[in-house]
Amino acid sequence: MRDPDGLFLKFQLIFLFPPLDLVTDMDFSPFDESLLVTCSADETVKLWRLCDPELEQSGTPELTLRPGQGRLELVHFHPTSSGLLAVGSARSPLIWDVSSQDAPLMRNRELKLWDSRKLSSSVSSLSIGTSTTCAVPPSVATAEGSTRGVAMLPKMALDVMSCEVVRLLQLTDSCIVPISYQVPRKEFHDDLYPDTVGTTAAMTAEEWWQGGNQQVEKVSLNPNKRPKTKATPEKPASAKKGLISGGSKEDQARGCSTSSSPLSTPSSSAAPSRSPSSTSGLSSGFLPSPSPRPTSKFRHIQGVVMHRDTHITNIRGLNLTTPGECDGFCANHQRVAVPLAIAGGQIAIVERSQPGRLPDTAVPTVQNSGNVADFCWDPFDPRRLAVAGEDAKIRVWKVPEGGLKGTLTEPELILQGHTEKIYSVKFHPLASGLLVSSSYDLSVRLWDLDRGEQVKLLTGHEDQVFGMAWSPDGKLLATVCKDAKVRIYDPRKSTAPVQEGAGPEGHRGARVVWVCDGKYLLVSGFDSLSERGIYLYSADSLSSGAIASIPISISPSTLIPFYDPDTGVVILSGKGENRVYIYEIVPEEPYFIECSSFTSSEPHKGFAFLRKTECNVRDVEVAVGLMLTKTTIEPVAFKVPRVKKEFFQDDVYTDTAMWWEPALTASAWLSGSNGQHKKMSLKPKDMTPVSEAPKEAPVRKYLPSSVYLEEKTDEQKKEELLSAMVAKLGNMDDPLPQESFEGVDEDEWAKYLAQIIVMGAQVVGRAFARALQQEFAASQAAARARGSAGQQSAAASSITGMSLQEAQQILNVTKLTPEEIEKNYEHLFKVNDKSVGGSFYLQSKVVRAKERLDEELSIQSQENPQSQQKKET
Repeated sequence: MRDPDGLFLKFQLIFLFPPLDLVTDMDFSPFDESLLVTCSADETVKLWRLCDPELEQSGTPELTLRPGQGRLELVHFHPTSSGLLAVGSARSPLIWDVSSQDAPLMRNRELKLWDSRKLSSSVSSLSIGTSTTCAVPPSVATAEGSTRGVAMLPKMALDVMSCEVVRLLQLTDSCIVPISYQVPRKEFHDDLYPDTVGTTAAMTAEEWWQGGNQQVEKVSLNPNKRPKTKATPEKPASAKKGLISGGSKEDQARGCSTSSSPLSTPSSSAAPSRSPSSTSGLSSGFLPSPSPRPTSKFRHIQGVVMHRDTHITNIRGLNLTTPGECDGFCANHQRVAVPLAIAGGQIAIVERSQPGRLPDTAVPTVQNSGNVADFCWDPFDPRRLAVAGEDAKIRVWKVPEGGLKGTLTEPELILQGHTEKIYSVKFHPLASGLLVSSSYDLSVRLWDLDRGEQVKLLTGHEDQVFGMAWSPDGKLLATVCKDAKVRIYDPRKSTAPVQEGAGPEGHRGARVVWVCDGKYLLVSGFDSLSERGIYLYSADSLSSGAIASIPISISPSTLIPFYDPDTGVVILSGKGENRVYIYEIVPEEPYFIECSSFTSSEPHKGFAFLRKTECNVRDVEVAVGLMLTKTTIEPVAFKVPRVKKEFFQDDVYTDTAMWWEPALTASAWLSGSNGQHKKMSLKPKDMTPVSEAPKEAPVRKYLPSSVYLEEKTDEQKKEELLSAMVAKLGNMDDPLPQESFEGVDEDEWAKYLAQIIVMGAQVVGRAFARALQQEFAASQAAARARGSAGQQSAAASSITGMSLQEAQQILNVTKLTPEEIEKNYEHLFKVNDKSVGGSFYLQSKVVRAKERLDEELSIQSQENPQSQQKKET
């Protein structure tokens, strides 16, 4: 693909070729995405056939042309004909028909505009200077370093479902930066995407030379209308000796195309296969979207922090330096365990039933003798807490009934066996009393808490174990290690791993979790460039490597995954970050479907998710977690926006596993028994499933223009306007009107809008005029009823905008005494304060009423001395 600035980039694949002479120009075929032509300083034009990006690229070109016209500067494919190349040399421009490479079809020593099929005269000419300069406007979106060029991707490569209209690739000194321009809309819009030029040649070089003017057929960008490309068998063709290579056995072994014609189009040659092992095209900007991108019903999921009344605040002395293998804190449905930066490895135990501000004094804690590395609650016993320490010991604590009141110093059980610091501990998901731990001694050990002893020792790790995860059925244990390996163990059958495969290459940290009913492993980690990403592995073939991966961001903290098996949604959080990433995992391409992310107001130190029964199904909550910040623990609900919330959303809520009840004991599991959790429905008895909801009759989207243009009385217009305003205020949770509009005629919309504006202005104007008339009449009546003192009172009424009688009614005053006025004023001012749920408008009325009564008292105090003086005289 070529842009006017001279940068050439392929929109689907980018390769690093073997060392070549200085390449002066290159171009990709518009009809075959695997065909690349280059011209170099050694006066040669070479045609390359690109193979699969995961395989080694051949260092031998399929075709080499030697024009012999001096240094070559430009090369370009014909936009409508296959097999035509335009080459610009130091002496003249050349046109080559590659199917007959004996000599160029046209040469010229001047720079002119030609119809090269009529060489008798040029269409126009242009004088050539000693140098040419291309003025490039500065780019709005730039990367660090100097910009060396910009290329625009073809329309077929755009993500039309996200309303992407332009995608550029910016070349800098050290990287290629994708720049996407999107229109803020949803789904596909025909007005943004007219039909574009397809990828099938309109004619051959011979047909064009004979005068053909056919244009390339246009195709629709609508994903539902795109034709499905099918590879057809190759047709054998002869080639000139020494010019065209049909491909060696070595090239075939590498997976390269061996088409007999170097310029065969997709219609006559099978296109090279594209591996689906990476789905990062939409994030990196290098892979196109050839098929409709699947959408998720959770794509608009919303994370909402619950009311402050449910928060636990005033947490002091939080330990912010827990190891990367630790989740930061843990919680169950009854209590929360939070590590504190206090000597002795203390962990605060806070009851969830008592939210609010914690006391400034010491909170109840369990005291370990050394620093804490990891800890977790027993899923079957909300009072049991297992703590792994840096002293290579595991302490099992038992919280008393009713909660911890002081400091607990004696654990229920101490497990010893590891020889070095312990990384992490995990309880078995089905068997009660079974614990697994990993340590710096490169061992993974299983413990029976009922017997208080080690029962299994797993080996095979060559470096630090970053994370462990039990399979949903409790049979297998997966680990991810610093040696860049992912392993699966069957602890009851072998101490060595039963499967092993390549994991993330980064050494900063990683986590693993089972997804899709235990058929896949999801690993979050770092690549060799320290970019965070998630990787999907098939649990049946770890040795094949990741079947899909997607980059997420660059950050030092490890992404901690929480997977909800009921919805297939994984929530990824990193300690010390504000953003939480959400994806839906599906067992087929594209494997990862990105959903809306959640952003907190301040960096969080960890997330702990609760059982599914904590979700409010009436508000369509699919997950509820506790977010730990520097001083608070805040519940966060993840909701799916739905319109018919009065119905039970049975497409979202499947029967959930009761994982808080054990399926078997540790001894039964060790003896070879298996079990599974019972399931329960989350549907309340008084709710009807949405699948059984009565179907509503189709409602007309908008009324005809005659309804809006008919004459109505002022009272009808006023009533309609007020009703519409009240309806808007009362339906904040309903979808926006523009989401359901199908479009209105422009003239009809303009008339409707103008009528609303005029009608609103009339109603407001008349109401304002009536209010002025009433106020003026009241002022005149007050002035006529009084003498000189009455005139002063009327003036006071005019200043304050309130009559004396109205002020007395507001403050509930019958006799004008300063004491009664002040008493009633203070009471009414406090009860109408906004901080206690009052109204600022009513509060202002109270202030104006007091001012009016104070003016009246001032007038009366001036009259009393005059009347007293008259009596004495």
